[in-house]
Order: sequence, then C-alpha cells, then structure tokens
Amino acid sequence: MILKDKVVLVSGIGPGLGQELAYGAAEEGAKVVLAARTESKLKKVEDTIKSKGGEAISIPTDITSLTSCKNVIDEAFKKFGKLDCLINSAYRPGNFTEFDQGNLEDWKETMNTNYFGTMQLTLEAVKQMKLQKSGSIVMINSLITKKPLQTQGGYAASKGALTASTKILAKELGPFGIRVNAVYMGWMWGPPVETYINETAKAMKIDPETIIKGITKDIPLGIIPDDRDCANAALFLASDLAKVITGANLDVNGGEFMS
Repeated sequence: MILKDKVVLVSGIGPGLGQELAYGAAEEGAKVVLAARTESKLKKVEDTIKSKGGEAISIPTDITSLTSCKNVIDEAFKKFGKLDCLINSAYRPGNFTEFDQGNLEDWKETMNTNYFGTMQLTLEAVKQMKLQKSGSIVMINSLITKKPLQTQGGYAASKGALTASTKILAKELGPFGIRVNAVYMGWMWGPPVETYINETAKAMKIDPETIIKGITKDIPLGIIPDDRDCANAALFLASDLAKVITGANLDVNGGEFMS
C-alpha cells in the first residue's frame, strides 16, 4: 500500500474524481480527511471508507473562505497529528460561453475557487508541512490548458494560473521537503461525463455510443479513461514512490495530448 500510515486531505469530494481519490487513498492505507461544501456527499464517502475498515473524517469546507481552510487543517491535526499529503481537487467549472458572450464576473468566481481557493488551502497546509519538514501536494489540473476548447475560457484561465504557481511552489518549498506536482486530466469516465454524454445524445437524438466514438477517436488508447484510473496517477505523485519528483506535470488522458 503506497500510502500506508499517511494522512491525506482531499478537497472537492463528490461524484467522480473527488470521491475516487478518497476511496483510492483509503485503499492504499491512508487516513483520509474529506473536504467539500456539501456535508451529505462527505458523509457518504466517509461511511463507505469506514465500512471497508478504513479511517476517515469529513469536514465541511469552503476553500474560498480563509476561516474554513484554517479549520479543516486544524481538524486534520487534532484527529491525526500530521498532514502528509494534500490533493487539491475542488473546482468550479464556470459558465460555458464564448468570451464575447460571457461575463467576466463568472470568470472571477471561477478564478476565486479554482485558483485563489486552491492556493488558500495550500498555504494553510504548507504552514504545517514546513514544521514537519515534509509533505506532498498534488494539484488536479486540466487538459484544457494544453488543448484549448471554445466556451471554456474562464475555467482554462484559472487552471493556467495554477500551472504557473505549481512550478513556483515546487521551487520554493523543495528545501523544506515539500513536493508539489500536477496531474492534467482529460476526459474521465464517471458520473459527470456519463450524464453529459447521455443528455447530449438525448438532445441530439443519437445513440450515446456515437458521442463516445467521437471522443475516443482522438485518444490513442481508444477509451475514455476511468476516473479511478486517473485518480491512481494522482495518488502515485502523492506517495513516497514519487519522493524525488517535484514540479512535474503529468498528462493523464489516454494519450489524447502528448507534451
């Protein structure tokens, strides 16, 4: 188990990647701190982990609130006495509109969550990790920063800012034994994408398989990667198997984009 006895905080718990990161961390031996706004989602994941013999606590958290960020870090230390890994998975997609038809207020809200909220939670975690002289931070980033798509400007901009900051943090925090890496997710098969495909197919009056074929034609592996398999890549970077890796940008998209 690559995270045995580690304490891992996962933000953005919900259907899809967030919960798969949490389940995967627990199965790899971690004590998991679950953070998200919706308490019911947190409780469901916490109960599932505990039912399988794992350890987890759920802390309702709004990463755009400094008080909330401080609280989740404090609660993690009260319960487990340390924090080994932070996986930043919380995000806001924003409205999908082209730039000249959109609203920059929506961009600001998206930036406030995806960038400033993520950095705020990271800062509070770093304060404790520096005292330990160790830690691992994984930023969940997106293929959108490398393969632009229309209507997703606000989301892409927020993730682009995170890209630059990840490298700076890796440089600055390395001397304290803290690693900072990023994984760039593309299409991921899970509840959000499954819902999108089914609703799109219904609206277009075509078979969902037609939508899937249109997506996978650009993916060399020929599949939409499963969200659990994508989560495993992030868990690798969080673990000591990657203890000499920092400042890395790992593409996790079935080969759809190759740097």
